[in-house]
Amino acid sequence: MNLKEHLKHKIFHAISDVATERGTSVFVIGGYVRDLLLKRPSKDIDFVVLGNGLEFAAAVAEKLAIQKVAYYKNFGTAAFVFDDLEIEFVGARKESYSRDSRKPIVENGTLQDDQNRRDFTINALAISLNKSSFGEVLDPFNGLEDLENKIIRTPLEPDQTYSDDPLRMMRAIRFATQLNFKIEQSSLESIEKNAKRLEIISMERIITEFNKIVLADKPSIGISLLFDTKLLHQFFPEMVALQGVDTKNGLSHKDNFYHTLEVLDNICENTDDLWLRWSAIMHDIAKPKTKRFNDKVGWTFHGHEDLGAKMTPKIFKRLKLPMDAKMKYVQKLVRLHLRPIALVSGSVTDTAIRRLLFEAGDDIDDLMTLCNADITSKNEYKVQKYRANFEKVRTKLTEVEEKDQIRNFQPPISGSEIMNIFQLEPSKVVGELKNEIKEAILEGKIKNNYNEAYELLISLADDKGLKIPNRSK
Repeated sequence: MNLKEHLKHKIFHAISDVATERGTSVFVIGGYVRDLLLKRPSKDIDFVVLGNGLEFAAAVAEKLAIQKVAYYKNFGTAAFVFDDLEIEFVGARKESYSRDSRKPIVENGTLQDDQNRRDFTINALAISLNKSSFGEVLDPFNGLEDLENKIIRTPLEPDQTYSDDPLRMMRAIRFATQLNFKIEQSSLESIEKNAKRLEIISMERIITEFNKIVLADKPSIGISLLFDTKLLHQFFPEMVALQGVDTKNGLSHKDNFYHTLEVLDNICENTDDLWLRWSAIMHDIAKPKTKRFNDKVGWTFHGHEDLGAKMTPKIFKRLKLPMDAKMKYVQKLVRLHLRPIALVSGSVTDTAIRRLLFEAGDDIDDLMTLCNADITSKNEYKVQKYRANFEKVRTKLTEVEEKDQIRNFQPPISGSEIMNIFQLEPSKVVGELKNEIKEAILEGKIKNNYNEAYELLISLADDKGLKIPNRSK
């Protein structure tokens, strides 16, 4: 196969010219070749040089008048940006590994050595940029056939490939999820066999691959594979604990692991936001710890939303996920995820809507997206009925927000103003007065404006025996 017609960009011809000038050989390799054949967009291009990659990169940069080149001497790589393309060069090499590290011992090698060290056959494809064979595809492991058959397979024995660098097991599942490919059977068995080798990989690298799975069109494909191969057990036991069904007195609960995957897939139809997707992963995370059986009502999970919110920071910290506003956002959605569902089940009062708007703030739309995704049942009629009721809640939210402007509201009278009016120092009574005004607005006893809040404040102050100020204000 020759892909000359697809290599018209200036970068390829400039590199080819430099290779000729220097009397060396250079090849496009890896993901760019794979994505080119799959007709997927790609802005990262890796080049392997039979020789010194750093010196070759410098020569190409000089030819293209590139001012800024990053050299990574420890890794033998160099990189620069050209026409919005991320360009990287490396000298061809062969690698060997010790059991307790994924950092290889590196030696200079041939193109075949370099292809041998690649994770999968579809990533070992190379395209020659040499003048005599420009555009020719080099495929020593039948990667073209695996692309055609949608197969993830390792170039060498899978046990060797995965034991050498256990992160490749996560990558295999990530590619299978993103590309909707199947992992070849012996490779799949090898992943389960080597799952515990993941312990030598940093959590940062593991979670980077996991998040790429979460961002796929249908994350359940990858997370199911992670579960089946026991990889998920190595880093996310709380999610594993969701799996399983208990039966007592003929009553069973749903399998909360597969329910979570269904919710995650549902939410992915409406958002690409990683953290909203994480809220789907976490929404029922505390169900195993709150599971109880009641003879009258069957299985219950009372308080799982509050416990789940408490578990969120600990899980995020262990998984090396951000501990900033992103974690707080997920924590809030976990804590509130039952609230809109409860409104669907009962009568929708303005008070309940006001409280939901106040607590959710600007995240109310995301919360509703999560809750809509959480409506799952094998009974399609039941799902449709629930979703119809859910739309009524959405409508009510809009109406109350327009009328009362509750979202993210602060009481019209601040604590400092209360202290000024009554000549008070910071104290418990100031907080009580401010809170009672807030509660009166949420309950609909007064409107969300200064005058009504002030009148209520005077009344409350009188009850507390505070000195009434001059009301000529």
